[in-house]
Amino acid sequence: MDWSKDSNWKKKSKDRRKVYARYLDTVKPSQIIKQLPALHEEAFSKINCLDCANCCKNHSPTFKTTDIKRISKFLGIKETDLIEQYLKMDEDNDMVLKSSPCTFLNSDNTCQIYDVRPSDCARYPYTDEDVFVKRKALTLANSTVCPAVYHILEKVTAIL
Repeated sequence: MDWSKDSNWKKKSKDRRKVYARYLDTVKPSQIIKQLPALHEEAFSKINCLDCANCCKNHSPTFKTTDIKRISKFLGIKETDLIEQYLKMDEDNDMVLKSSPCTFLNSDNTCQIYDVRPSDCARYPYTDEDVFVKRKALTLANSTVCPAVYHILEKVTAIL
């Protein structure tokens, strides 16, 4: 499959949501977790995040205390100023961005704070860790935002 030429992946992902959900409900986590690192590597050898940056345009990471400390130091501002300027408390009492797309996203889809980005950003889309199986709702949501998630789900459900 030539992943780079699949321009309808968002629509296909929405159409196949039930298939993905059924798969994630029935697969033994240990069975897929072993495969994830290789699938992740394969996906990101064919997909360039800078081509879409959908994650930065559609999601806010959770900013943990350690993230806030690291980012404010990098920006040369007080932690309270970072929070006041850019962040808010969401309904789950997590610190998230006030606005979307991400404040730190450049017009060329690069990140102004890439080297110190929140751990959520560094881990996204969780395709090489157990979160992929253990947080089904998150994986299903990510499948319509991130082409790598879609393609990995396509690969693992192809044997059904």
